[in-house]
Amino acid sequence: MNVKFFSRANCGLCVEGLHTLKLVQEDIDFDIEIIDIEEDESIHEKYMLMIPVVEKDGQVIQYGNLDYATLMEHLCSG
Repeated sequence: MNVKFFSRANCGLCVEGLHTLKLVQEDIDFDIEIIDIEEDESIHEKYMLMIPVVEKDGQVIQYGNLDYATLMEHLCSG
């Protein structure tokens, strides 16, 4: 399973979010693809007010303040 993590540099919430996602990764096997929203104008426009954003199979499963329980629930079901 591949999970996309949208973030940007100098984003404290993104650092915390990635840490939370990696904690979930310790319990569920999946790959994290980290995407810098500032490298693509359309992605930047789409997610600039939402980051960090976690996406699985093209669907946003959580954004902003990420929490272990919500991520676990969505990633376990796939």
